[in-house]
Amino acid sequence: MDERDAEIVRLLQTDARQSYRELARKLDIAPSTCMERIRTLTRRGVIRGYHADISLPALNRGVQGLVSVKLRVSSRTAIDAFKDFASRLPEVLSVYVVSGDDDFIVHVAVQDLDHLHAFLTDRVSTRKEVAGFRTSVVFQQVRNPVLERLEDPDIVP
Repeated sequence: MDERDAEIVRLLQTDARQSYRELARKLDIAPSTCMERIRTLTRRGVIRGYHADISLPALNRGVQGLVSVKLRVSSRTAIDAFKDFASRLPEVLSVYVVSGDDDFIVHVAVQDLDHLHAFLTDRVSTRKEVAGFRTSVVFQQVRNPVLERLEDPDIVP
């Protein structure tokens, strides 16, 4: 990815609804060049899609939790089974398979603390492969909406 591609990625992360013409004007390139670069970035898997950033409270999901889950046995079969189960639950935003004392971190968003408790007792604790879990309630979230490519520290410019 060259500097021009990196700038396209940055601008699209800022506002993915910009037209090729708007982006080209900001980049001082032809709209056709801009369109071809975006197609190439998409084909290479750099740009994976476009989405709307929706407010969780607007969807009646005002309480978020991070659930750390430990399995009884950390086999591929058990990991795949829990990952598939958790990723299909409507309360779940993300499932992370992690290293360390826990096997998963599951990011959930629900209506309130009662629903979080019900999710934990009715969904997570009933799974036979789950040895235990810990939950942290998210009070605030700050997300960086624009990610830039990090340079390799071993490469001297």
